[in-house]
Amino acid sequence: MTATSASAPVLADQVAKLQQQLNERTAERDELLVEKVRLIAETNEAVERQTATSDILRVIANSPDDLQPVFDAIALRANGLVNGLSTAVFAHDDEKDIAHLRAFSPVNPVADAALRAMFPMKLSGLPFREILRRGEIYSIPDTELDDVGRPLGRARGYRSILFVPLISDRVHIGSITITRAEAGLFSDHQVQMMQTFADHAGVAISNARLLQEVQERTRQLSASLDDLRTAQDRLVQTEKLASLGQLTAGIAHEIKNPLNFINNFSALSSELIQELNEIIEPLNLDASTRKQVSELSELLKSNLEKVVQHGKRADSIVKNMLLHSRTGASEVQAADINAIVEESLNLAYHGARAEKSGFNITLQRDLDPEAGLVDLYPQEITRVLLNLISNGFYAATKRKQAANDDFEPTLSVSTRGRKFTVEVRIRDNGTGIPADLREKIFNPFFTTKPAGEGTGLGLSLSHDIVVKQHAGSIDVDSKPDAFTEFLIVLPRAMQNKENRRGST
Repeated sequence: MTATSASAPVLADQVAKLQQQLNERTAERDELLVEKVRLIAETNEAVERQTATSDILRVIANSPDDLQPVFDAIALRANGLVNGLSTAVFAHDDEKDIAHLRAFSPVNPVADAALRAMFPMKLSGLPFREILRRGEIYSIPDTELDDVGRPLGRARGYRSILFVPLISDRVHIGSITITRAEAGLFSDHQVQMMQTFADHAGVAISNARLLQEVQERTRQLSASLDDLRTAQDRLVQTEKLASLGQLTAGIAHEIKNPLNFINNFSALSSELIQELNEIIEPLNLDASTRKQVSELSELLKSNLEKVVQHGKRADSIVKNMLLHSRTGASEVQAADINAIVEESLNLAYHGARAEKSGFNITLQRDLDPEAGLVDLYPQEITRVLLNLISNGFYAATKRKQAANDDFEPTLSVSTRGRKFTVEVRIRDNGTGIPADLREKIFNPFFTTKPAGEGTGLGLSLSHDIVVKQHAGSIDVDSKPDAFTEFLIVLPRAMQNKENRRGST
């Protein structure tokens, strides 16, 4: 035997071993490739799920006040995860036994309308309701074999459908449905992917609802805080008004005492002049002296008459100040409406002149003699007229400040007597009231004046006095930068006088 023939079996054995090692390494490589492909697939799926979840969270952040965009995002992302034909998202209300359609991917107008027409739907009519409530997935492999799912499946063009429950804090809140055009079961991989996505979606919906509740509660707390501040402001204003009323009453009482002294002694002095003239009459005086005495006597008498006249006027103003400062209602009586209007106009005018030096406005009166007597609470109607006239002074003066020197502030007051009613109109040529504010001007504490210049109570109280207490009406007509006119209509005879007493 030669050396060459003897080494042949050894060489063949070595080749076999090398082939075996190569096969083992090839198998290991194939396994590694398969594992790599699997890891890549899982990574891609995880990225897809994470991206889908991130999209939903982004929607929540961008629309915290609305859940609808969240449901729309869930429907869109769920359909893309498994390349479905169409997807729908439902909200379930187990207590009311109702399922609501919240979002879906459109197919065509007819099919979409067929889907919408089915909802709201009773949950108790679903044969797989309890399966979903337990958090389990339900699948219909072929809708052609299912009597319930066949009509909608044909309308929307799908053959298989997967129902995935939405669970939040172990509570069943809804479901996601994914459809495919072909019949057959969804793969385990697709089912698992949808289950994971549904878990994230349920948490997202719960978070969005919680955020809505927090924001709503925040709004309620903010509104409550605003109401509290408003109530505090009202209390402060009420205290200020009460203090002002007490101060006005005190001042009026203090003025009334010396005023009574002036009035009484002026009248007495006027009588004494007459007695002095009677004493001087029989005396032997020359013509020049008697003329001087007569002129001085007449001048003194005229001056005293003016003192008496203006003293009575001042006394009337003080009486109205006392009436205006009282909180209780006066008694109903038949009063001359023209006299009340005239007195209120004079009181408001002189009050404005005393408050602001240089105040000037043209007053126009058109008082109907037929207005006559009206059953009313004089004190309360005086309050109304004073408020409306003062507001007219304010508006006309404010426009004067913004206008040129040619503008002349004017306020007119007129009365008209009707058979069963009387009308009082107060019109100014001031700044006017915008149309969007007219319906609010009689609301309590609403004012267009700057802070510190108005309480917002005047027109509200005036409305209550005219409408509730006197069964009348008060309306306003206005044009910005032109005029404002208030029309008060009062019944001549008040019904149920006793019942209306003190109603404001």
